[in-house]
Amino acid sequence: RRYACRSSSAVADGEAPRTSYRLIAAQRRVGAMGRRRRSWWGWGWQDEALDDATAEALARTLGERFGTVAPLRPAPRLEDLDLRAPRVDPPASLAPICSAGVEDRAGHTHGKSYRDVVNGSYARFPDPPDLVARPRTEQDVIDLLDWCTAAGVAAVPYGGGSSVVGGVSCAIDDVAGVVSIDLTGLDRVLEIEPVSRSARIQAGALGPVLEDQLRPHGYTLRHFPQSFEFSTLGGWLATRSGGHYATVYTHIDDLVSSIRAVTPTGVSESRRLPGSGAGPSPDRLLLGSEGTLGIITEAWMRLQDRPVHKASAGVRFTDFEAAVDATRAVAQSGLFPTNCRLLDAGEAAIAAGVTDGRHLLILGFESADHPVDAAMARATEIARDHGGDVPEVSTKTGDEAVGSWRSAFLRAPYGRDALVRSSMVVETFETACPWDRFGDLHAGVMADVGQALDRVCGGGSVTCRFTHVYPDGPAPYYTLLAPARRGSELEQWAEIKAAASEAVLARGGTITHHHAVGRDHRPWYDRQRPDAFARALGAAKRELDPAGILNPGVLIDTE
Repeated sequence: RRYACRSSSAVADGEAPRTSYRLIAAQRRVGAMGRRRRSWWGWGWQDEALDDATAEALARTLGERFGTVAPLRPAPRLEDLDLRAPRVDPPASLAPICSAGVEDRAGHTHGKSYRDVVNGSYARFPDPPDLVARPRTEQDVIDLLDWCTAAGVAAVPYGGGSSVVGGVSCAIDDVAGVVSIDLTGLDRVLEIEPVSRSARIQAGALGPVLEDQLRPHGYTLRHFPQSFEFSTLGGWLATRSGGHYATVYTHIDDLVSSIRAVTPTGVSESRRLPGSGAGPSPDRLLLGSEGTLGIITEAWMRLQDRPVHKASAGVRFTDFEAAVDATRAVAQSGLFPTNCRLLDAGEAAIAAGVTDGRHLLILGFESADHPVDAAMARATEIARDHGGDVPEVSTKTGDEAVGSWRSAFLRAPYGRDALVRSSMVVETFETACPWDRFGDLHAGVMADVGQALDRVCGGGSVTCRFTHVYPDGPAPYYTLLAPARRGSELEQWAEIKAAASEAVLARGGTITHHHAVGRDHRPWYDRQRPDAFARALGAAKRELDPAGILNPGVLIDTE
């Protein structure tokens, strides 16, 4: 039986009453807006931001570690903003869904990269969008793109605004204006098909809104990136997001069976199939397209039953190479754990409270069908065979270090905002490589980035963890922290970012595993992709977006 998630008007039309998930989502948003507000310059909810006393204590701690940290700057105030006047006005037919409000425009100027948060903390918004559009239907999206194409206005698709690579930046030259198209009004689970265990979902659904609509049916998409609360299905698809699973279902790609998108030259929708050998996949053209080829409006997604059996453990290692070997053995064992994340000693100390200098391998299993004790027992046995220590309490009542890591993982972006106010460089970069190349890549990255931190900032720290692992290689994720000179943070960051990117690419890694390309990674992406593919991508851009108005500057240059 197929369940259609319809509006309450269906009852008035004499149809059988169904739960109105559109109404639930709308009430949730209105209720949230009444109580909480998103930060227009930094991460997440305003009321979740670190208060000044906590931020100052954090700065003092880092001052002891690095010798000196700049005093905490006051948080920016909305009333102090002086944005440039909008350069374009919407046509009368689109005016009801467009806003030129200061908070709307400031909040949609860019995403949440280090550069974005630094600029926001200084109340610098030199390139705000001229308008923020909030389409309510797919036809609104079509009408917006028609107008933008005719008027020479750049259209920047915007989901939750959590891009950390400049993917939603409105700093675009040589256009009449820029419109940020916020898709979060398209947030319904339109249809659930339980036989195939699939759902047709609008692309603007934020993670929690999407899961709230699936939960009453016993399903979950089970895709939980760190930005889950502030990112959308369309954003996950457009950036090839990496989610909660450390193995098997690592990318949103694995969960897609069909995509529908609006382009300036028409609507594209692929056939819903479990698999197909009929030529290159049309879905693959849109997955990772980052809003340059079209605006994704909905997709059929593969669902999962909600897990009921869970187990987790934390394995300690004194030797990092042994920990890497153990992680590889688990990844190649066919056990396919839900969680298999290796934290080096520095990362384990900061994020999981493991302060004895050991490295931490976090293992987790879950299932909706069967107990997972046997899988966990075998995984921990493999870890012990490689010299790992598994505390007995870990496999019975849970590991305190694992719980600490989960909490720190979700709170990390709020801490970054506070550190930015103390003029710290706080950056992450991630990659993936085959197992046989990891040793060389890791040693080179740690050396090159460490030297860059010494040269640019007079010192700093670099830590590493694996966010995902595959049978043929890991996805290492690096975090760097260093004191910066007040007023020169972005210049120092840019030099360190370039050094890190060069180190990764020179040793055979990808410039990004799940953060996407955006504008920040373009120089290295251009070198990584084959020239023939670049030409094919340019041809697709010309065919689907002949006026070049869709997210100019991302992935491919607009002619």
